Amino acid sequence: MNRRPLFIVLGALLLGGGVVAAADFYLFLQQPVLVAGKSAIFEIEPGASLHQIAEDLRHRGLLARSTYWKLLARLQDKSRKIKAGEYRLQGPLTSPQLLDRLVTGKTRQFSLTLVEGWTFRQVMDALVRHPYIKQTLSDSDDVMALLGNPGMYPEGWFFPDTYHFPRDTTDLEFLRRSHEAMKERLSAMWKVRDADLSLKSPYEALILASIVEKEAAVPEERPLIAAVFLSRLRKGMPLQTDPTVIYGLGDSYDGDIRHRDLRRDTPYNTYTRKGLPPTPIAMPGAGALEAAMHPAQSDALFFVARKDGSHHFSATYDEHRRAVIEHQLDGHPDRYNSQAK
Repeated sequence: MNRRPLFIVLGALLLGGGVVAAADFYLFLQQPVLVAGKSAIFEIEPGASLHQIAEDLRHRGLLARSTYWKLLARLQDKSRKIKAGEYRLQGPLTSPQLLDRLVTGKTRQFSLTLVEGWTFRQVMDALVRHPYIKQTLSDSDDVMALLGNPGMYPEGWFFPDTYHFPRDTTDLEFLRRSHEAMKERLSAMWKVRDADLSLKSPYEALILASIVEKEAAVPEERPLIAAVFLSRLRKGMPLQTDPTVIYGLGDSYDGDIRHRDLRRDTPYNTYTRKGLPPTPIAMPGAGALEAAMHPAQSDALFFVARKDGSHHFSATYDEHRRAVIEHQLDGHPDRYNSQAK
């Protein structure tokens, strides 16, 4: 705190005979507005004047002398530098420290975690449910156009992470931050991808990473799963991955995938169509992106889930068939039907 103007005022008060006033002002500067162990939440509305802020503090019991506090703000040229927002004030805190806190703008922070593997719809649902995010978007809004990317499909373009933000951050501001994080992460990782990676663009890597994210229950298996899909792409084999089929079913998916679903053709059915689906199917995290850019060295072309969520990887169809019988059919070959990935 710059004390020179305060000393000038105190000196002027003393010279003018205001010994009591000078002593009172000095005492005001030293006394805590919040004692140690106490805290308070205080909100400043956008556009609030210094007088309004001081009076709100006085009414909350955080200032005994609002006139002195306004004088302090003007002497330190901080009267117009106080920032709007919601503050968590923690004692011990004096009046000058309170002023500094409101000038620095260190507002109370809230958080929202976007989970790896979420779809864009789940992201929007989470934003709607959050009590401290300001809702500005409607169902008819083209979110990607508002983010400066008209024509871009939103799925997969938001980075899963825990984000901290002040109260009344808008849904669009939140999405912009997450979108920029994904663009930066994808661009940086594409630049250092494996030299022999057969994917043609960062967007293809994003699509593959989204599939890896949905398939991998065990994080350590992500590079192996990516390797299987890349090998199948190179050989012209269909990916045959259930998560893409489920995504293509949309609202008609009831939680149980059936053989008829695998035969129902959609742009996302990787049993009926070869190659990558047209878009990502979820938000991939850093681990899935890393796996898509740096797959494992493996000759596996198939994998099947074990009961613990891990996978058995196979290089040949015969080996894969035996693994399906062992892990999916409880050792009963008569129940076997094609479950190739």
